[in-house]
Amino acid sequence: MTIRGAAFLGIGSMVGAGVFVLLGEAGAMAGSAVWLSFLFGGVLALLQGYAVAKLGARYPSSGGMVTYLLKGFGRGHISSVASWLLYFAALIVTAMVSVSFGHYGSALFFDGSTGWAKVLTTAVIVAAAAANIAGAKSIERLRTLIVVVMLAVLAVFVMVTFIDIEPGLLAPSSYLSAMHMVSSVALAFFACLGFVVVSFTGAELRDPAKSLPRAMYLSLGITIPLYVLIALGVFGTLTVPQVIDNGETALAVAAEPSLGTAGFVMMTLVAMLGTSSSVNANLFAAMGSTMELAGSSTFPKVIGSRARVGGMRGVVISVVIVLLIANLVGLTAIASVGSAVALVIFLVTSIAAFRLRSQTGARAWPLVVGVQLTAAVLIVFVVHTAQTAPATLVAMVGVVVLAVVMDLLRRVIRASHP
Repeated sequence: MTIRGAAFLGIGSMVGAGVFVLLGEAGAMAGSAVWLSFLFGGVLALLQGYAVAKLGARYPSSGGMVTYLLKGFGRGHISSVASWLLYFAALIVTAMVSVSFGHYGSALFFDGSTGWAKVLTTAVIVAAAAANIAGAKSIERLRTLIVVVMLAVLAVFVMVTFIDIEPGLLAPSSYLSAMHMVSSVALAFFACLGFVVVSFTGAELRDPAKSLPRAMYLSLGITIPLYVLIALGVFGTLTVPQVIDNGETALAVAAEPSLGTAGFVMMTLVAMLGTSSSVNANLFAAMGSTMELAGSSTFPKVIGSRARVGGMRGVVISVVIVLLIANLVGLTAIASVGSAVALVIFLVTSIAAFRLRSQTGARAWPLVVGVQLTAAVLIVFVVHTAQTAPATLVAMVGVVVLAVVMDLLRRVIRASHP
């Protein structure tokens, strides 16, 4: 894989899971200050990206962050539980993006039918799984083409919305409280989570010690400014209630005032391209992580074994779980749980990077700042969720408990069948 291919894998994953999916959710938390949420979330992603890039340059592997956790903590409870959480996060973000694909497709072709949205959601998951199992070289070329088209159309979107922007809609008076703002940074960071997909390309890059960090920084350097500009364009064109009401398709609705029906159609098609690319990229990461985890005995061996249909059993299991989440859980809950899980994972990964800094050559201060900021955002987000959506908080805790249970269960089984 080339540096460009790896970077575009990250961009496709991030953009598909970011502005096309989370604008409405972020708007409900931060009001029209979502552009600040993406800015601060981007800073947090850069700090975490530095840690992951240093680890990836030193330990290139198709297992990505799973490998880094094992290097940082050994094969104990911390690395095992964090690996399960990483796996769950990949499934959650894949489900979330798939749901968005379904809503965009339904809005364009079936007048917003809920039934058809679920059909399209299921279809994109199955298609992306088949593409990853095939593993064709043409997939990288197609993915690159999709990202190029997506970035070009989004650049046009930014230009036309900035022409019609109403500064009053972005006034600080429309911002919500500081707690809301910090909580929204958790969602913004989750929108950047796709950069971690680059870490799973280490085994496929030429000279990964140089190529992986470059691909990581290139993907973040393009995506973060794009997020900020799009957020300014959307919330400077639509009111906050309009964005929230059209949460799943807000970007397409924002294009309509400037470009008419053609703008809505164009942005919807690009959103479908972007979200499908993100589904593909996240399943690619899930495949790499499940194989690495099974090989290291962190996951049951059966996950890394071959299935009669569908490649590795881990891929089949992953696809089934994604289908269940996407069709049974609401988008808001998926986004919130995924954001909390992502923050926990990167908090642990940053600590691993700090422990390994003498081997990776990483500087201490970015790692320390990354740990502190991640912990602060996580605490505020959890407190805010406890106040506004206690059921979602229960789901967050439930995912962590499930990871602990899976680790303990694996150890019991391994002890009884040495």
